[in-house]
Amino acid sequence: MEPGPSAPPPAPPLPFSGRLRAALRVQALLLGLVVALPVHFLVHALTRRSPLPRLYLAYVARVIGARVERCATPLRRDAVYLANHVSWLDIPVLAGATGTAFVAKAEVAAAPLIGWLCKLNHTVFVQREARLDIAAQINALHEAMADAQAIAIFPEGTTTDGQSLLPFKTAMLKVLEPPPPGVMVQPVLIDYGPLAPFLGWVGEESGLANAIKVLARKGTFTVRLHFLEPFSPEGMGGRKAIAAQARARLEARLLESLGAPLRPFALDVPAIRYTAPGREAHDRAEN
Repeated sequence: MEPGPSAPPPAPPLPFSGRLRAALRVQALLLGLVVALPVHFLVHALTRRSPLPRLYLAYVARVIGARVERCATPLRRDAVYLANHVSWLDIPVLAGATGTAFVAKAEVAAAPLIGWLCKLNHTVFVQREARLDIAAQINALHEAMADAQAIAIFPEGTTTDGQSLLPFKTAMLKVLEPPPPGVMVQPVLIDYGPLAPFLGWVGEESGLANAIKVLARKGTFTVRLHFLEPFSPEGMGGRKAIAAQARARLEARLLESLGAPLRPFALDVPAIRYTAPGREAHDRAEN
């Protein structure tokens, strides 16, 4: 994929202090995993439900430096969260705060540690280009909703810089056509504040490179989870209307949080058929 005109420059080499910090955090994550896994498998064998994936993902977020603030109240059961998507860190942050399962892009499954933990947490991994497998993906989503009290979907289909909001892709919202009885939709804004562009996994940066950069960062940071007013999908006329309602609410809250207009996402994302505004004119000028 050729990056757009405002693609970030390559990251400079990490200093020794950053490499050491990343190594120590990885060590802490592995140590926590060694402690949590036996307890998880024991509790799961006895009760079929274990809080350990949620607790460990909350631990992951905290070790990395995230200090999570919940703004308003999340629904605890029969809920579909529709959230904006900035980073792989969204998963431990949101799951640690709520216990939700996820629909995530297939690339996350290959992420060291995080991907495996997501599988323990009933995550449904989808291939964005595998349109013929949409029925199987929807069946997997139904199964995840049966195993978890809530499930989160990132309808942008990719990560951004936290200061943009892409068009919502509605294919995975087919699970709400018709909506299961009693299910509510709750939009959730994941707000990293001014640090969002640094944390955002965008352009040609690999997942591993982004993870190392985040792990090497000094200090802590605040991430606010804005749980917006839930609404019933019943009688809304289908997934496009549901997506439009959720996106409008998220956009309004993001505008409020930024205190400035949203900026158009400046990178092309062929996997979701997104072309950055002005890119076509840029290409024509070069040709």
